[in-house]
Amino acid sequence: MSTTTLQSPVQLTDRAAQEIRNIMTSKNMPEDYQLRVGVKGGGCSGMSYVLGFDRQREHDIEFEVDGITIFMDKRHGLYLMDTVVDYQDGLNARGFTFENPNATSTCGCGSSFSS
Repeated sequence: MSTTTLQSPVQLTDRAAQEIRNIMTSKNMPEDYQLRVGVKGGGCSGMSYVLGFDRQREHDIEFEVDGITIFMDKRHGLYLMDTVVDYQDGLNARGFTFENPNATSTCGCGSSFSS
């Protein structure tokens, strides 16, 4: 597995980075678990975002954003280039959101898209 850290196709807002740090601290994750960002087939628009914590896998590339290590399957880069992950903590919305300039359509929930 590669240990080279590359320029990330995904950016985190300050709120998202802080919430990710809070989660990692509160869950006492193993050291080899880092943030995973990706996509998978499904959802009302055809593709769904993946955001969670995981170990590095065979086809992953590794990025660092604001001191947070991010794993992403290199095949997902095409779908996620220039995507911004934010964290909302308001009355109308709570959770992580994705602003993806490559999405040609999105669903109302914001967790599904097509390109």
